[in-house]
Amino acid sequence: MVMKTFLILTVISMIIVIFWNQVPIISQTVHGVLDPTFGNILNWNTSIGMLILVIILSIITTLMQKYLTDQETIRELKKDQKAIQAEMKKYKDNPDKILEFNKKQMELMPKLMELTMRPSMYTIIFFVLFFRWFGDYFTNSDAVFFGLIKANSSFLFPGWVWFYLITSIIASSILRKTLKVA
Repeated sequence: MVMKTFLILTVISMIIVIFWNQVPIISQTVHGVLDPTFGNILNWNTSIGMLILVIILSIITTLMQKYLTDQETIRELKKDQKAIQAEMKKYKDNPDKILEFNKKQMELMPKLMELTMRPSMYTIIFFVLFFRWFGDYFTNSDAVFFGLIKANSSFLFPGWVWFYLITSIIASSILRKTLKVA
């Protein structure tokens, strides 16, 4: 059920991305909400503003991960995976045993994936709208984050995406450890 819902929400998100410019009400509504709020933070100071926004988004996702998942079950499944990996190391020269352990590990994966994906269902559309807004905001921007990353430069992705990814990984790691999220 979780996967089916997640798939439906992903399709809705892709429709939003595709029709962002073709159906003006979508982008106008998002700009109407985010320009006077988060846009003002970025206008004040692009580097610090973006850092603040990344931290806010990281806090939201981390809290959702903590309170919308069964943390105890996730910890148990991860503990089981570590135990299986330890056993696999003991029997690294025995292909039959390795195959058996791989099978056990593969049985745990869907359970763990379902548990950890649940919070994503609540945030996917929100993040798609946010990322499209960021894309519009930084399209003609000459902003440079902390003198290092030019917002609209492109190396596979625009600079603002790299800045977001790097800082969100750091912020999320700190928050997950601080809040003891499995």
